[in-house]
Amino acid sequence: MSSLSFVPHTVSSVSGHKRKHEKTHKKSSKRIKRSEGSDEEQVYTGNGAVYNDQNEDTRSRSCPYLDTIRRNMLDFDFEKLCSVSLSHLNVYACLICGKYFQGRGNSTHAYTHSVSESHHVFLNLETRRFYCLPDDYEILDGSLEDITYLLNPTFSTPEILALDSYSKMVRAYNGLTYYPGVVGLNNIKANDYCNVILQMLSHISPLRNYFLDIKNFENLPSVSGDQMMLLVQRFSELIRKLWNPRNFKTHVSPHEFLQVSLFLSFSFLIFRYIIPFSIILSVFLLFQTSISDINFFYLTCDLPPPPLYLDEFKENIIPQVSLATLLSKFNGVTEKEYKTHRDSTLRRFELRRLPPYLILYMKRFVKNIFTLEKNPTIVNFPIRSIDFGELLAPEFRAKHR
Repeated sequence: MSSLSFVPHTVSSVSGHKRKHEKTHKKSSKRIKRSEGSDEEQVYTGNGAVYNDQNEDTRSRSCPYLDTIRRNMLDFDFEKLCSVSLSHLNVYACLICGKYFQGRGNSTHAYTHSVSESHHVFLNLETRRFYCLPDDYEILDGSLEDITYLLNPTFSTPEILALDSYSKMVRAYNGLTYYPGVVGLNNIKANDYCNVILQMLSHISPLRNYFLDIKNFENLPSVSGDQMMLLVQRFSELIRKLWNPRNFKTHVSPHEFLQVSLFLSFSFLIFRYIIPFSIILSVFLLFQTSISDINFFYLTCDLPPPPLYLDEFKENIIPQVSLATLLSKFNGVTEKEYKTHRDSTLRRFELRRLPPYLILYMKRFVKNIFTLEKNPTIVNFPIRSIDFGELLAPEFRAKHR
């Protein structure tokens, strides 16, 4: 009897478990609904996703949080690492506050930030795809294309060839107007000397055109962790951001490029100034008294010394000088005295041939016994129509074009 009473109990338990399983399965199964007036079928799942006939989540094209994006807070110029874990892997940018966070799963910093701050729209900085958190679905919307372009500006070949002839000002998202290529570079601490070089390189047409077209180097062979290839990529990103006609602001930060440059070489520092002077220069050139021909990389323009006395308001007087006055050093007539610990000589300079791109170096920093002195003289020069052919010697001027 006991065995007979035990069997129905077992059957009842199994059947109850089966009914519970069927109930759970029914709850998590998909339910199909046909919209009124439309032949499109929508499939609802238990996790909130809604799929259409093309197996696309319809929430991707109807995200309710797109109006919460604050474009004035976005800045993709800085190093892409998580603001909490400082990791470079799988980093997302919050499009509401502009901060970087790692991951997208339930236990990640981006997920925690979305729940605690009610910030829902994120951008993967590597794949350039948009996601809504904590619901975790991809956002597909054409209105976000300007943010993608801000993160990774691209140029076609016709656009690159037309840059030198394009002279119209464009308007940034913050309302300010600027010329593409003529935007400010942030001074992090003492990297303004690097900014001058970067601005100069960005306006050398062959170099600029090469780095604006990412097809020139994206397929170059490289190994994992190749820092030199990373330097090339960061320089290309900086050049493309400088020439971006759809910037959100009128300045760009060279932070990522300088970080890689600092890692590869300590010759360019961002925390203190570097004077381009070496032992080789002092040994081989310091005591030469006469040179007939000199090959130069740049022309050094000597600024006039600042006045010693203050003005009537007890403030320092900032002198101004024209570029033509500084270039008179190379007209072949003006003499300049150069002193050494042995003697002093008078020298005159004249140019016999001009390079395709002429670099002018304003020597502002002079090292004395105690410290570095900066010359604050303002140099006035025209933006266009500078004829350097007048600096050439008369017999070489006819060959200049």
